[in-house]
Amino acid sequence: MSAGVDVEVLGRTRLRVDGAEVAVPPTALAVLARLLLADGEAVTVDELYRDVWEAGPGPVGRADRVSVQKRIVQLRQALSRNTGGGAHRAVVSTEPGPVSAYRLDLPRERVDAHHFRDLVARAQRADAVTEASLLESALTLWRGRPLMAVERLPFARQGIADLCRVRLEARRALLRVNLELGRFPQALHAAEDLAADHPGDGELAATVAELRSRVRSLHRGLLRREFDDPAVSVVIARGDLLTQRDTHLVVGFTDTFDTATDLDIVINQSSLQGQLVSRLYGGDRARLDRDLRVALRGVQPVAKESRTDKRRGKLVRYPLGTVAVLRLPGVRVFGVAYSRMGNDLVARSSVTELAYGLDRLWEALRDHGQLMPVALPLVGSGLARLDGTRHEDLLRMIVESFVAASRRGRFCPALTIVLPQPVLDRIGIPQIAAALAAP
Repeated sequence: MSAGVDVEVLGRTRLRVDGAEVAVPPTALAVLARLLLADGEAVTVDELYRDVWEAGPGPVGRADRVSVQKRIVQLRQALSRNTGGGAHRAVVSTEPGPVSAYRLDLPRERVDAHHFRDLVARAQRADAVTEASLLESALTLWRGRPLMAVERLPFARQGIADLCRVRLEARRALLRVNLELGRFPQALHAAEDLAADHPGDGELAATVAELRSRVRSLHRGLLRREFDDPAVSVVIARGDLLTQRDTHLVVGFTDTFDTATDLDIVINQSSLQGQLVSRLYGGDRARLDRDLRVALRGVQPVAKESRTDKRRGKLVRYPLGTVAVLRLPGVRVFGVAYSRMGNDLVARSSVTELAYGLDRLWEALRDHGQLMPVALPLVGSGLARLDGTRHEDLLRMIVESFVAASRRGRFCPALTIVLPQPVLDRIGIPQIAAALAAP
């Protein structure tokens, strides 16, 4: 196949080519959904007409078959316009026989419902850590009511019921495996999600209460502020960001996402970015660069420097506020670009650029954070050259930004700001307490 064709039905039914949605008439989409539910089997033109047009068991006439064939043509034309020719025939193929039949011929990973089922099935045969990862990946594919475009049609009801059953099994399995692994914040999210859909389940309610107590103890910290509107927590912790457990991590980057730490010329080895390479990636900078390329694959660069102008490091520049999500075993690292790497290899930022980067960070957590707690350093206090900005003002800015974003929609139950002892000494506990009271 010459183009990346994807079919999505776990939510709004749509057809995508190379990531862009293709406009398809509603009845043609219904035909596509019927072919998808056949799971690789051919469906005759008569079956398609009876199911999609809700016809009775009587004979299917020539005009009825033409109606079906027109929708097949619409699907193929939509694909042909976006793939430049013949790829559409590999997607919707015609099967020879006394009655015309059609087959949806896509790899299973290009159909979200099939990919969802396969991930859940693989999870059942995996070790605990892999099981959790596979189940998380499967559940992120679920964007809403499955097969919404055809949910009123009888042919879709059993498929919808089966998908919902598999999803419920996956959610319960994710709760179980997170408990086995001692990943209590993740288990709490899974339990709260299930309890919201099953309010009469006393066992689930008890599990939620116990897990909330465990998570509170995990994130008690040096100072803690509980907010009622929204219901989130902000914690100040003393220590090292990269030793935090049961939480996603945030690391600041420049707009070039440089990673080279040799000779401390581009990235200082003692900086958080340098520590990310040496500690979470075991010094394997090539692997970090590969993960960054994957995370940035859908982001349009804004410029590319020449090697003459920028003598070391990476040349491609991304928009400020870009967030690269790095998926490591047991943790996700959200790399947010809030500073510009000058061609003189000096990173510079401003309060405005940091504020914009924080807004984009919260959006990325909403999309990819799975309602997990998140820990971040005092962003802007290191080598990003926010000259003249006091540490307590940065702290207040982070808290205010987080709470304001949470009021627009819940995405994270607890934010932990990790401060090393020298920063704590510089700010002072009274100033930290005042910053937490700011919103």
